Amino acid sequence: MGDGMVTIYLMGKAYSVPENLTIMKAMEYSGFQLKRGCGCRGGFCGACATVYRIKGDYRVQEGLACQTVVEEDMYLSMIPFYPAIKKKYDIEELEPETNVLRQLYPEINRCLGCNTCTRSCPQELEVMDYMNAAIRGDIEKVANLSFDCIMCGLCASRCPAELVQHNVAILARRIYGKYILPKARHLAERVREIEDGRIEKEVDELIAKDREGLEKLYNERDIEGE
Repeated sequence: MGDGMVTIYLMGKAYSVPENLTIMKAMEYSGFQLKRGCGCRGGFCGACATVYRIKGDYRVQEGLACQTVVEEDMYLSMIPFYPAIKKKYDIEELEPETNVLRQLYPEINRCLGCNTCTRSCPQELEVMDYMNAAIRGDIEKVANLSFDCIMCGLCASRCPAELVQHNVAILARRIYGKYILPKARHLAERVREIEDGRIEKEVDELIAKDREGLEKLYNERDIEGE
């Protein structure tokens, strides 16, 4: 449009919005009241997955509405929930064996190695790499490579083999956290202190601190493993 405004199409209807807005802000500018698909608004919750196409470009693109800036002639639709298969399981009954991921999600063997999932990830995770690890039964590697997954489902939405990468990944992280990751040395003792009511004094001291005092305490904290 050339006047600092661009035309976008929300669910097929044209709207004129400022060119520097994110998709989410452009939708609100256009009068949409977002009750779903808005979450944290900071790229951490995965609730605002969006697919779009730019006029004249054959490609379907994807991103998070809270991060992706609008473009002229952007045709878009949000998918705050992607209907991916999620297997039911009881974590207490699972074992951290190399075949556990394939038993629950045998379809991972259909992976084509095309890397579309990686290109689709708004977190820039190496999705194909952790899927390859899942096929090999390397639960720890899957958990570590997928640690920052926000469960937006965009990888699954674009996968030509119709896999559910994000659900495989969260299963691996749950198994890793329960059975493989070493337990924090201080955690059990801290839980006992809470249950015995021995932390009231610490809580009162925290409540009494101002913002500067809390930031100083946070920045000077001991971090386990460092």
